[in-house]
Amino acid sequence: MRTLIWMIGIFAVAVGVAMVAGLNDGYVLLVAPPWRVQLSLNLLVVIVVVGFALGYALVRVVSRTLQLPTRVAQWRERRRRERAGRALTDSVNALFEGRFSQSLKSASRAYETGEGASMAALVAARAAHAMQDEPRYREWLGNAAKKEANGDVARLMTEAELAVDAGRFDEAAARLATLREGGHRHIAMLRLEARVASALRRWEELIGTVRQLRKHKALTDEQAVPLLRRGHVERMRELAGDSEALVDYWKNIPAGELQDRGLIERVLPLLAKAGRGELARRQVEHLLDERWDSDLARQYAYCAESEGESSVRACLQKAESWLQQQPRDAGLLFALGQLCVRAQLWGKAQSYLESSVKYGPSVDAYLALAHLLENLERNAEAQPYYRAAAEIVAAGGQKNAVALLPA
Repeated sequence: MRTLIWMIGIFAVAVGVAMVAGLNDGYVLLVAPPWRVQLSLNLLVVIVVVGFALGYALVRVVSRTLQLPTRVAQWRERRRRERAGRALTDSVNALFEGRFSQSLKSASRAYETGEGASMAALVAARAAHAMQDEPRYREWLGNAAKKEANGDVARLMTEAELAVDAGRFDEAAARLATLREGGHRHIAMLRLEARVASALRRWEELIGTVRQLRKHKALTDEQAVPLLRRGHVERMRELAGDSEALVDYWKNIPAGELQDRGLIERVLPLLAKAGRGELARRQVEHLLDERWDSDLARQYAYCAESEGESSVRACLQKAESWLQQQPRDAGLLFALGQLCVRAQLWGKAQSYLESSVKYGPSVDAYLALAHLLENLERNAEAQPYYRAAAEIVAAGGQKNAVALLPA
């Protein structure tokens, strides 16, 4: 349909031109003595138009002929880039498919073309690393460094990631430090820093990095909380010999992170050993009032001051108020027994501990009851509880309490 319309249009223009030319009686006289040439105006117009068209065509042919070497060079360069692009794409595909040898070969071809040589070298380095070919891995990293055109961020990230995978955490830390000095703090780098800090036991660095990842929503709460818990617990263990430093560290933990019940359970013994278990008392009481947790309640006795009778009495009063709602909770009964021991309420302590082992037999409750009876010089009555604790350990329960058994 479109062709038909064009043909009709062309014929219409031709008819129009023919009609206009038929009405034109003008002529042109060209005089160049001794010659005279007389032409019709229509013929002159045709000659001019055709002459211009032929001249334009001749100029174009000459121009294209002169440009031919350049155009051939551009075509060859384009073909070279296309081959390099295909080789690089093939190498990446083979790398993701797990065909590391083929990936290395394709990356080598891409590298030889010079187009995307840095990226090809990094792909080859990854393939060599996956093949556990350390010499070629180092060689290709060196090639990437030579061909890097836009800084060495990609190379340093690759080195850091592969060093972490291989367990060379010191090397990874050095590469990440170089990136950090360059002002780079993107999410992938922060994730690597978290893994390196954990492996090198740099707990404060781990905590800071996890907080940043959490802020940028690169970690969910479920992922961040265990990492923060480990960092806090391990750091407080390192500070266990310095009571003041331990207290300062505890006070600087954000309130949101103190909502982690697992964290409170693990650091309470550390604070109590330093004589400052009362620092966590309000937090423990708040968490238990909010939602009951038997494991956390078992640790409540740590919240009483080491040398404060009033603190022990206050904790005992609070725990007994919980007992009204949780009369059969073995963890709470154990904590009550421990508090009564510290308050020297021997009869109540024995009663609470016996109830604890009744509703939830555990190594620590049996041992606490046995120690209480020994302190009351009732050694014969204590022996069955020692045996009961040993039987639980022998059966595989609470293996972490083996160290509590008497020699």
